[in-house]
Amino acid sequence: MACGLCVPLCPTYRKSRNESDSPRGRVALMLALAKNDLPVSTSLESHLSLCLACRTCERVCPSFVPYGDMIVSARAVLAAAHRDTGRGRPLHRLLLNGFIAKPANLRLLGRILRLYQVSGLQRLVRKSGLLKWLGLTELEANLPAIPGPQSFHGVYPAQGERKGRVALFTGCVAALADPETLRATIRLCNLLGYDVEVPPKQNCCGALHLHSGDPDAATQLMRRNIEIFSGDGTEALITAASGCGATLSEYGRHVPDDPAARSFSGKVFDISRFLAEHGWPENLAFKPLPKRIAVHDPCTLANVLHGQDKPHALLKKIPGAEIVPLPENHLCCGAAGTYHLTQPDMAHRLRADKIEHLRRLAPDVLVTSNIGCALYLAAGVREAGMNIEVVHPVALLARQVRDPRDEIRE
Repeated sequence: MACGLCVPLCPTYRKSRNESDSPRGRVALMLALAKNDLPVSTSLESHLSLCLACRTCERVCPSFVPYGDMIVSARAVLAAAHRDTGRGRPLHRLLLNGFIAKPANLRLLGRILRLYQVSGLQRLVRKSGLLKWLGLTELEANLPAIPGPQSFHGVYPAQGERKGRVALFTGCVAALADPETLRATIRLCNLLGYDVEVPPKQNCCGALHLHSGDPDAATQLMRRNIEIFSGDGTEALITAASGCGATLSEYGRHVPDDPAARSFSGKVFDISRFLAEHGWPENLAFKPLPKRIAVHDPCTLANVLHGQDKPHALLKKIPGAEIVPLPENHLCCGAAGTYHLTQPDMAHRLRADKIEHLRRLAPDVLVTSNIGCALYLAAGVREAGMNIEVVHPVALLARQVRDPRDEIRE
């Protein structure tokens, strides 16, 4: 069946108006590739690489075509062809295999980047033109302010009546660039009555390797996480990045020969869903926040985890806050893992639409549930010269929790 219901919802097709850049066109290309009716070529790769893997098409497909699995498999074929010919992206491979897949190296990189920023070297390098010469302009532009070294491990005990125990998946980029969200996640789970366990040797979820055509490396990372989080006593695995959560929730599909993978995936909760569905203590209240808050729905939260309504519901608990959805929330912002690095032109065009919506909406705060989207949108906001804070909804929620001691002081 090729009804085309997905075609007008595809972000890249909306920009190019090329049938080969639509889900229906790409499915035809992938089927031809699988049947050896079409060789690997620059043209074929350009159409498949331009796909964001946002999976909006999969969500609306009446025939339940597993587009996500298909694009992952096709990219693995393309990557294998590159390895055979010696082509590929050496910087991209270094980023994934040298840092993302190795937490110790990533922490070292974080310390180096912080020194780069606080020493004043960043300003000098940007003015020198060196970034453009090295091809690092896009990557460096998305750097947030890197905080000082922070460590999350051990068990954080529940406050008040204890309801149970959960495990926290910290992620790789989030642990480096957004520790506030991880602290907020731990705090709110504790306030709801849950001990939070943070295993110290967890690694990347495997999403970036999977979508870059390296399923073997992704599977190794997945097996390691399954082993690390296999301990008894935790009723849920919490993630504060929907991109990670989407992949974690599908370990059962990606590692089908491991019975523990399905059990692992069945425990995965995005933090907003967990908080929304596990009951608030009667004494937990929030301070007023008279601001306009725009809510961005990441593709992974909407199309894979199906929890895009949860952040909206949680934020409505804040008195005085005006909660508004970002227009065209069903369209990808362009971040899409490392897509904005490998396909910067299309990524910029998609982000420009979001920036224009923000300009018209004029919110005080933009919230998004995925670290990749947050970093990319924040870079766009800075570039546009707008004064809009970009933050995770749970981080904003934690800031507004009313401390009972405040009432005494009042």
